[in-house]
Amino acid sequence: MLTQPTTRVLEPRELDAARAVLDRDPVTNAFVAARVRAAGLDPWRLGGEMWGWYADGRLESLCYAGANLVPVEAGPEAVHAFADRARRSGRRCSSIVGPADSTALLWSLLEPSWGPAREVRRRQPLMVTSALPSGVRPDPLVRRVRKDEMDVIMPACVSMFTEEVGVSPLAGDGGLLYQARVAELVGSGRAFARIENGRVVFKAEIGAATALACQIQGVWVDPEYRGRGLSETGMAAVLRYALADVAPVASLYVNDFNAAARAAYRRVGFRETGTFMSVLF
Repeated sequence: MLTQPTTRVLEPRELDAARAVLDRDPVTNAFVAARVRAAGLDPWRLGGEMWGWYADGRLESLCYAGANLVPVEAGPEAVHAFADRARRSGRRCSSIVGPADSTALLWSLLEPSWGPAREVRRRQPLMVTSALPSGVRPDPLVRRVRKDEMDVIMPACVSMFTEEVGVSPLAGDGGLLYQARVAELVGSGRAFARIENGRVVFKAEIGAATALACQIQGVWVDPEYRGRGLSETGMAAVLRYALADVAPVASLYVNDFNAAARAAYRRVGFRETGTFMSVLF
């Protein structure tokens, strides 16, 4: 007997079904997959709810509803269902981010009640690689950031975040949550930097990581050192760690208007395979 499509919060016992949905596209779904891998489906550990859209009693799509609202493997019918639930719940996230098509539809449905957004970035190419570049030598000075270097890496992280997002991560709670996230990445060995005389000149992190794919984030070069190719040699060094120690595929997404960064990533071997979209509040 056929049943009507339904949407509800996933229960911990549905972890295998959620992983099956996430594994349909390990690269695109790396952010949510990494959170589920680390925390399961319990909302307190996950940092938000995982909504599921069911057709004929089978879990087909997901939507992570935490600090970010992230549609996963969501077609138009699922997106409409998630938008209805999000509208009823009210906005509790700081951004909506995900594959461009589903995110654009989700935002079009939520904008009348959630808008206006502070900024909408409609096209952010998703770039992927599974091999080290042949023509770029990894920077031998890029290394893992040590736990005792938090005071060194934090100013660079704050500068990167402010430059990229347009607001300081120190606003609101004074940066406690952001500092905790940076400390988590440093503690897990997924923060990398070139540090000269106590100053960070290049940095990047492996933000999301599963056994199938990882996502590089927070790429930043000190403004005084830009134009010297440090982003390319630095990224080659981070890739060396990522592909050897973390996952067989590395990805990142970048703003379409950042032509210099896109060109640098292409020179390191990344290729564009899809498009993300972000709505920032």
